[in-house]
Amino acid sequence: MSKVSTNISIDAETKAKAQAMLADLGMDLSTAVNIFLKQMLYEGGIPFSITREIPNKVTLKAMKEAQEMLRSPEKYKRYNNVDSMMEDIFSEV
Repeated sequence: MSKVSTNISIDAETKAKAQAMLADLGMDLSTAVNIFLKQMLYEGGIPFSITREIPNKVTLKAMKEAQEMLRSPEKYKRYNNVDSMMEDIFSEV
């Protein structure tokens, strides 16, 4: 089977990190890309799931609360240690 050269663009940091990891595995970037492409052809698509996490309502509410706490820290009590925080939490129950 004949080989052809292909040029792809990768950000420098990603390439360097990938090359370091692949070196630990005993292969180079070209070999890894070839493995990926062969697996893609074998599976008939990308050989892993490409998804993004969509936070649920509870998580979104917690994220908004955290943003508010960062914007207005003077409105919220601060603790120097976990024991003090836990004491306050359990004294309210």
